[in-house]
Amino acid sequence: MTVADVIVQRRSKPFVALRLWSVLALMIAAFAAAPFLGMPQFVQALVIEILVFSLLALSLNVLLGYTGLVSFGHAAFFGIAGYAIGIIAIHISTDILVTFPLAVLVAALCAVPIGWLSIRLSGFYFLMITFAFAQMVFVAAFRWKPVTGGSDGMIVPGATLFGAPILGSRESFYFFVLAVFTVCAALLYAIVVSRFGRTLVGIRESTPRMRALGYNVRRYKLAAFVVGATFGGVAGVLNSLFNLFIAPESAHWTQSALVLVMVLIGGAGYFVGPIIGATIVLLLQHWLSSYTEYWGLVLGILFIVLITGAREGIAGLVMQGWNHLRGKGP
Repeated sequence: MTVADVIVQRRSKPFVALRLWSVLALMIAAFAAAPFLGMPQFVQALVIEILVFSLLALSLNVLLGYTGLVSFGHAAFFGIAGYAIGIIAIHISTDILVTFPLAVLVAALCAVPIGWLSIRLSGFYFLMITFAFAQMVFVAAFRWKPVTGGSDGMIVPGATLFGAPILGSRESFYFFVLAVFTVCAALLYAIVVSRFGRTLVGIRESTPRMRALGYNVRRYKLAAFVVGATFGGVAGVLNSLFNLFIAPESAHWTQSALVLVMVLIGGAGYFVGPIIGATIVLLLQHWLSSYTEYWGLVLGILFIVLITGAREGIAGLVMQGWNHLRGKGP
């Protein structure tokens, strides 16, 4: 039995998985029913944003939480896919059956050489090289004005299906994002609980041991990097379709830092952690920004408190509380 098998058996017991999916199913059902109960347009837009960034945070969690790779450039693939769908829609076709998969494919293909170079380093050096690649993407988007629109950004044409406009209303796009998020979350969960996911956890806990057991650690790290970039690209496509606009700031290091904070606040290594973190960060941003421009200060204080007092994030605190209650039960 490998190190990964032991760790996953400890953290992912059947009753925990059942409760996790029960909670997620209830949440998705509630979101699906909300528009029929009179959900305001503003709230719909906020939920869409939370779902998009939850997916982006979940994709980063494959690297950070399960593989132990701290990436400071994950937003690069968010931006690459966002620009790709705009360029494809302008120059090739606006059909969503063409633009969506091609844009995600572009992000995944870009992740292969970037990941191949990055995984040769570890720790601080891996963090810095991913940061450097992300800044290269940002500079390219900022300077390549004939293609990307430069600092002015790019207007993304609305999606069509067989020539007919679709996703034109806020409500239709809301259900589209909810469906894509549900499918992607299910796929990501299947990945992290699979043998591949257990191997990633083993690499995170003891890379030398996994290498001694015969695992090709670099190959697994590269696969995790590409998987994370692919789902990050899906989030980037949804973001561009939602705003019908993409700007260089989508690939800036501050975007990567924000998503990293989401994962750490929610709980890296826990599947629901990034969703919790993204929800808290975006709700704080929208609520506090209406009162003060220094909302980031509150977020920073929350981050410091959690990192110093609960390094496993909010999801870790909940699991500790649950285990404590079970230990005191009959």
